[in-house]
Amino acid sequence: MKFLECPSLDRLNDFFGDLNLGERTIRGCLEAYTCKHAGTDKKLSLSLENEMLELIEKSSDPDSPPPDDMLLTRSSRRTLIYLILTLYHMYPDYNFSAVKAHQFFTEESWDNFKLIFDTYMFEASKEWDETVGDVSLQDTLYMALDEVVKLGECEIYGYVPDSEADPLVEKGAIWSFNFLFYNRKLKRVVTFRFSCFSNLVADGFLMDGVLNEGDDEIFADMDI
Repeated sequence: MKFLECPSLDRLNDFFGDLNLGERTIRGCLEAYTCKHAGTDKKLSLSLENEMLELIEKSSDPDSPPPDDMLLTRSSRRTLIYLILTLYHMYPDYNFSAVKAHQFFTEESWDNFKLIFDTYMFEASKEWDETVGDVSLQDTLYMALDEVVKLGECEIYGYVPDSEADPLVEKGAIWSFNFLFYNRKLKRVVTFRFSCFSNLVADGFLMDGVLNEGDDEIFADMDI
């Protein structure tokens, strides 16, 4: 896989780099990659594929749980491999071989992603309107993603780390999200991770809460 230079994403990264909103700071980053194998990608892909096939074989045991849906077809396994390879290229010094299919949540549509973005990035959107321009933050994000991966043809995944050692775990964050926008035809992936940190904690004050009460309701709409 290869990192793609995208000026439209760079503009958003400049805004999300370290957005101070008074009591809180938002940090976000978007990166684009091609899915064409490069370097050790082919060897790693074969290793991941073999691990997945072994899991399927073990699941035939009556005492074993059924395999995740993403492991059942060659096409879905290839998608999972591309998603994991993307994580490797984001953090090349970390071994993601332990990542499991259930850690990727499938978003049904842009509207589902937009619900999360609107809820958690409300203050950031207001700051964008006041400081950047006449096109909203959400519309700017949509146009930038559409330019790179054609959102109408995309599969949208959320990634949930389950290890404290995972570099996508944002230590000290009030909340954190990791999304991958995958276009099967173009063989491209855009990653978007964004997090919120309390400036009160940094200043020595106690944080009021870790997550908003609406989290369970939002994640209830996701398919695993």
